Amino acid sequence: MKVHFFNILSSTIAFLLSYSIGYLTGIDSVMDAILYAFIIQWVLFVPAYLFQTEKFFDISGSFTYIFVVSYILCSNYTSSGINYGNILLSSFIIIWAIRLGSFLFFRIKKDGEDKRFRSIKPSPTRFFMTWSLQGMWVSICSACALTGMANGIVLNSLFYSGVFIFVLGFIVEIISDNQKTKFRKDPANKDKFINSGLWSYSRHPNYLGEIILWLGISIISLSSLTGWQLVTLISPIFTYVLLVYISGVRILEARAEKKWGHLDSYQDYINNTPTLLF
Repeated sequence: MKVHFFNILSSTIAFLLSYSIGYLTGIDSVMDAILYAFIIQWVLFVPAYLFQTEKFFDISGSFTYIFVVSYILCSNYTSSGINYGNILLSSFIIIWAIRLGSFLFFRIKKDGEDKRFRSIKPSPTRFFMTWSLQGMWVSICSACALTGMANGIVLNSLFYSGVFIFVLGFIVEIISDNQKTKFRKDPANKDKFINSGLWSYSRHPNYLGEIILWLGISIISLSSLTGWQLVTLISPIFTYVLLVYISGVRILEARAEKKWGHLDSYQDYINNTPTLLF
């Protein structure tokens, strides 16, 4: 009973925290977009739990990004007309979402399952919490972009600097994922860990790319934010905390230590290769 209460409480906090950030922007369309992000997750949770599947979890996150960004883009166009900065920023996020969502979907389809969900799916409250956390991920990560677009993205030096950083992070993420995919496809690498390419400079270069690209999006949005709206710049910090301490690095490092921790080569790798960049 205590576990179920904790899961429901966590889901409630995730929503309230996300919606509070939207409320601080003072923009109705941003608050609506965050609300829609959670509604989408909660609706999709129902068939996911009934059929005990996580196969469309990641792609639903990507769909939600596309939906909320498109919603703000259309809302701003209706009230203010064409803003080319909005079109460019929304295009960046949509392209990223399609790439990441399809990559994760086909990877799960190939593997048959996402092992992280084995112990999560049977519990309705824990599985619901997972979908709620995805709503928080979409809302907080995209909040600066949604707010900036609602105000109208300004095309200035900060915008172009942000574009450069976004593209850099996006390229790092794509190259990292492709290198690991090719590594896994080679039968000679079965049960081995990857330490080549970008993975020789960082133990998690794909996550590094993710953090960098959201930093770029925050910089793109910066000139369009005022007052309490600046709180939405938490996006890259939230991404860093989420990937390093909650859902990504922490889990993968523990799994890798269990699998390869007894190998001297692996110990040399983790001792000489930074988690991200430093």
